[in-house]
Amino acid sequence: MNREQSTAIMERSAFLLPGGVNSPVRAYGAVGGSPPVIKCARGAYLTDEDDNALLDYVCSWGPAILGHAHPEVVGAVQEAAASGLSFGAPTQKEVDFAEAICARVPSIEMMRCVSSGTEATMSALRLARGYTGRDVIVKFNGAYHGHADALLVKAGSGAATFGSPDSGGVPADMVKNTMVAEYNDLEALRELFQREGSRIAAVIVEPVSGNMGCVPPVPGFLAGLISLCRDAGALSIFDEVMTGLRVASGGAQDLYDLQPDLTALGKIVGGGMPLAVYGGRREIMQKVSPLGPVYQAGTLSGNPLSVSAGLANLRLLTADCYDQLELLSARLEDGIRAVIDTGKWPCTVQRVGSMLTVFFHVGPIRNWQDASQCDTTAFGKFHGALLEQSIYWPAAQFEAAFLSVKHTTDDVDKTIVAIANAMKAASS
Repeated sequence: MNREQSTAIMERSAFLLPGGVNSPVRAYGAVGGSPPVIKCARGAYLTDEDDNALLDYVCSWGPAILGHAHPEVVGAVQEAAASGLSFGAPTQKEVDFAEAICARVPSIEMMRCVSSGTEATMSALRLARGYTGRDVIVKFNGAYHGHADALLVKAGSGAATFGSPDSGGVPADMVKNTMVAEYNDLEALRELFQREGSRIAAVIVEPVSGNMGCVPPVPGFLAGLISLCRDAGALSIFDEVMTGLRVASGGAQDLYDLQPDLTALGKIVGGGMPLAVYGGRREIMQKVSPLGPVYQAGTLSGNPLSVSAGLANLRLLTADCYDQLELLSARLEDGIRAVIDTGKWPCTVQRVGSMLTVFFHVGPIRNWQDASQCDTTAFGKFHGALLEQSIYWPAAQFEAAFLSVKHTTDDVDKTIVAIANAMKAASS
């Protein structure tokens, strides 16, 4: 595959942007080589600067559930742009969007628009602290909730312990009230609440982990988490930036029939534009400024371009879309599992809805301790072999792949053949 133009552009970029990228996950440091530089996209395919057509399983890291450049979404943005890009004032479309979100996610009675998933989770946690009057928050080992200081922590030596900074530039004092527990270990979380429950403001969780790869919750884990929070007077926060509108129409809480106190949404809700949401019970959200003492603001929050794209996405994401995505995703999962079983590869595939991960470790993968055992060198070879076959797969072992409604059964079958070839390359 010719990558001359992409390579030249990335060489220029390296002098101007850290690592040549504006977000670390776009770099290929974890898999080797240089990333394709994308020129345009339509449906399930990307086109790079060398005019290579790539079958896309990144989907802009989730948002492109309808495929790229859907004409109705693009048209909605174009129409909004013709009337002005941003006003810094209320608009009807903000209200229409809020009504649509609250109708789709019943646990959200009141909400606030922001511009990124990081803003949504950071604001939800500030709100939880303001509402409860407590300082301690709990997250799970291996989970990523954006780059706010208090969330950039790694686990300590215990099963549930205060964390330490996991990034340069984060003072230890910024994470001194962040505790780290093990995902899917309800008993350890229960013990933590027995010790520290009166100090805990909130537990934040990806209901389906997507940042250690696709790791579903074990039965009873999420319901138990919500119950522990309720009994201790803490708040449960579902970070559905990735899973919201992805694993089901109303997100993971719809899929598992649960209602957290607060929810963060992102990615798909913006239809590809910068837009995210945090919201929840009315009595909690009424603590947000200007109604209450918890301050949060954003000049471009709920701007007309983003909410127009979000509204178009919501309108187009029908029950038929989710039925189609389930059929396609199950076909891909079954095909990958057959490849693994036939070749007796030391791998496993895990899927929830239209997100999945091929782990280079024998499963099941239930938490970060399991995921961290993966053979990342083999995954790098696997990724490179897929790219050579024009399959654009996430460039990290610990990320989920995504499908869109524009993928076809032929695309999926082509991918299964490519994965079989890539498994052989990974073993060399």
